[in-house]
Parts: sequence; structure tokens; C-alpha cells
Amino acid sequence: MYRTSLSPEDVARVTARLSTVERVWPEGRQPVHTCYVPAGRIIGSTIADWGREALESIEPDLLPALPDRVLERVEAKLRREPVEDLRIDFEDGYGAPEDDVEDMDAESTANLVSRWVEDGTAPPSIGLRIKSFDTAELRERGLRTLDIFLTALDEVPPGFVITFPKVTSAEQVEVFADVLDLFGGDLRFEIQIETTQSIVDSQGRLAVPRFIEAGRGKVTGLHFGTYDYTAGCGLSAAQQHLAHGACDFARHVMQVSAAGTGVRLSDGSTNVLPVGDQKQHGWATHHRLVRRSLENGFYQGWDLHPAQLVTRYAAVYGFYREGLDADAARLKAYVRNVSGGVLDEPATAQALSSFFLRAVDCGALDPEEVQAATGLDETALRGLATRSG
Repeated sequence: MYRTSLSPEDVARVTARLSTVERVWPEGRQPVHTCYVPAGRIIGSTIADWGREALESIEPDLLPALPDRVLERVEAKLRREPVEDLRIDFEDGYGAPEDDVEDMDAESTANLVSRWVEDGTAPPSIGLRIKSFDTAELRERGLRTLDIFLTALDEVPPGFVITFPKVTSAEQVEVFADVLDLFGGDLRFEIQIETTQSIVDSQGRLAVPRFIEAGRGKVTGLHFGTYDYTAGCGLSAAQQHLAHGACDFARHVMQVSAAGTGVRLSDGSTNVLPVGDQKQHGWATHHRLVRRSLENGFYQGWDLHPAQLVTRYAAVYGFYREGLDADAARLKAYVRNVSGGVLDEPATAQALSSFFLRAVDCGALDPEEVQAATGLDETALRGLATRSG
């Protein structure tokens, strides 16, 4: 029997004030992108139109070099499920039409969503972006649009989310959460990180943790806004792009602030579109930036044009397929407790499991491929992905 100096009662008394902090993992499937479409352009065939236009845009000779069979998988994805997350935009992309026009668009787009859900053509995730709380006028207009939309929608579908743009204070988040409570139900929202105040507040504190706390469990995601943020940093037009160091800093703050909270991250957009004479340049730019986001731990981003779906899925599929063998070997070694050239921690096993789950969700890998490579089925992977410590 070993001698000790501390009694269990004394240890319990001294440590009682420490709370147990548990990591929370995001629930369900994370889309690889969010497609923003102005509300005035939404029609019944919008989702199918994006898939068709993306397929028609494909010119293999103009695309970046892709791994074998990736383009074939991309084409199949565009036929089967071209849009994973659709955001009906009532903010910057929509503009400021007359009130009666926005009222009409709010009701008609809600009716379309209900129809898509009923006939099974809705994307896995869907929602709307309202106007910001920048001014009283914008706030009132945004909340009226939200009210009309939700009233017409009647029943909120699974995967529904509201985008809250240009947030500058935790108070705005708190008020928006209170407004959602007035509707009843379990409405969730994502915050756009596109102001400098949403990274560091006026007191020099990191703002994102306070935003998440103010949301009282309703915040599901943080979406980076490329152009408002870089403009807010005073960057010239030529320097307003996702690969700028200012954007890297903001994204790192988002990552460390949201870690363990269950709140997902999404990168922003590029306005360099693959159209006309700029198709090859637009695709190369988009592919490079999507790949860069993936390598930095941002597994979702914005798409603004149907042709961007081609390089979105090409970059995503290439990323997952290229990582299959190496990551499967590491995960298999961890599970079997086999010594090798790399000694992984439980947190790495969680990340590796999540890698394969995301790959299967989006269609980059088939479940059979993953099980053959890792020796684990989906249930086992999900168990590892959410295991503590």
C-alpha cells in the first residue's frame, strides 16, 4: 500500500469548483458548399438548372489536371445531387427592391421550398439569408422577410438554417436568438464572420466565443465573408481574395474559437467566375482555393455560379481520393494498436474517421471502398469520430 498525503475528501473539496468541459461534435452531414442564389431568381427548377448548367459547362481540356475517374464521379454527382446546400439570398446578392416585391419573393420562395420538400427534390440543406442589423431599417426589413417566409413555410424542413450577416456584436446575436424564440420550434442560424468586429471586438477580445455563447445553442455554423472582411481591413481590390494573409488570420481565429463547440466552419467565395474567355482561369482559381481551404481544415465554402460546381466537386473528390490509402493505413494501425512510423493520438483518429465520413457523405468515396481500406464500417467510424480523449 503506497502512502499519500492528500485525502480524497480534501482533493474533492479543492477541485469542486472546476467544471467538466465536454467537447461537442457537429451533428449530421456537413455540406461541401453553400450555393447563394438571389431570391428574385429562385424558380421551381433552380436546383436542376444548376446541375444542368454545370454539366453543360464542362470542357475537360480547360479543367485543372484531375486524378483518374474524378471527372466521371463529378458528372454523376451533378446529375444526382448538384446542390448540397442552397441559401435563398435576401441580402447583398438580392439588393433592395420595393417592400411589396420583397414580401412577394419571401412568400413565393417559401412555397417553393415546401414544394421541393414534398416532392423530394429539396437539397439536403436549405435556408435563407436575411438582411443585417446594420441599421434599424435593414433590421426591420430583414425580420419582416423572415416572418413572411417562416409563416408561409409553415413546417420547417430538416437541415433548415438562417444566415445572419455582418454581425458586429454579441448583443446582435443575443437579440436574433431571442427573435427566433418568438417563432417557437427549434430554429437554428449561422453567423457570417465578415466584419473586423466579429474577430476582435472593441475591447480587444476575441469576438467569436462570445457570439457562440450569445446564441444559446442556436448557432450551427460560422461562414467567412471574403469581400466584406478584406474591405473592412482596408485591402485594395486586387488583394481582396481568400488566399490573403488577413483571411488566414480570421479563419484561424474562427477555428480555435469554434473547436469543441459543435459549430461548423465554412470558407467564403471567390468572385472569379469560370465563364466566357475566363473559364479556364476561373476554374483554375476556384479549384486552387477550394483545395487550399480543404488543406486548412475548412470543408465547406460558398459557390456563386453553376460552373463553380464542377471545380468544387473536382477539388473535393480529388482531395479525399488522394488521401484514401495513407489515412486508411494510419487509422487501421491506430485501431489495431500497431506500431509504425507514425504514433497517432486519439484526436488524430477522430479526425481521420471524420475524413472518411465526409468523403462518403459527399460521394467522393463509396462506403465499400472505405470499409475495404480501413476495415471499419460506418457505425465504427462514427463511434471513433465522436469518442472523447
